[in-house]
Amino acid sequence: MPTNFSIIIPARYNSSRLPGKPLLLIKDKPLIQHIFETASSTQAEKILIATDSSEIIDTVTSFGGTAILTSSEHQSGTDRIAEVVEKLNINDEEIIINLQGDEFDLPAQLINKLASNLSKNTNFDVATLCVRIQSMNEYTDPNIVKVVFDAKNSAIYFSRSPIPTDRSGKLPEEAYKHIGLYAYRAGYLKKFTQLKRCKLEKIEQLEQLRILYNGDKIHLDVVANNKGIGIDTSEDLKAARLQVKNK
Repeated sequence: MPTNFSIIIPARYNSSRLPGKPLLLIKDKPLIQHIFETASSTQAEKILIATDSSEIIDTVTSFGGTAILTSSEHQSGTDRIAEVVEKLNINDEEIIINLQGDEFDLPAQLINKLASNLSKNTNFDVATLCVRIQSMNEYTDPNIVKVVFDAKNSAIYFSRSPIPTDRSGKLPEEAYKHIGLYAYRAGYLKKFTQLKRCKLEKIEQLEQLRILYNGDKIHLDVVANNKGIGIDTSEDLKAARLQVKNK
């Protein structure tokens, strides 16, 4: 039986590296429309876009999506999603997928799998995914977030630095790349907004560290592959455009 869940896509207009990122075109469609179409191909019951931009709202409305205006003061996508959960008074047990607005061409089955993972692992309130790193370039790239986890699939730490480090200089077998996709129980999102940004989150610029710092757990599952592209830089945008062109 499919897991019941909703998807909320946080889409902030201003990006330090790619201003107006959600509206940048990939094969004649804005990025945010590509993300919405990925969400639409999943088993999600509801899809919402949370944004701080009236321009993004107009764009989303033009292709038939539903967008909600949120504060421009949010420090993370999770904070933005939590505002929507509060506004709509979503039930605490409902599973919410945070499909980030720059995770291009993410396979729909990964989203369905993540929702199912959180549903089954009732001792966790947050879940995410990772994939084995295949090259030293990925391993050393600060734009690629690495994660280490314990024997019970509970995250230990996320970093932009190469972790774990093999002192011989080789690529470790246990080097994993975090996929920027999260599942939350709605009630935990309400708790998240009450937690202060911690020093580690500010240093790494990774919002999930706020969860670990406060003693809460994040479930990790390793997937075989991920053909999606996290669009953070102009090089990522070029890669996404090339991927679409070659399809």
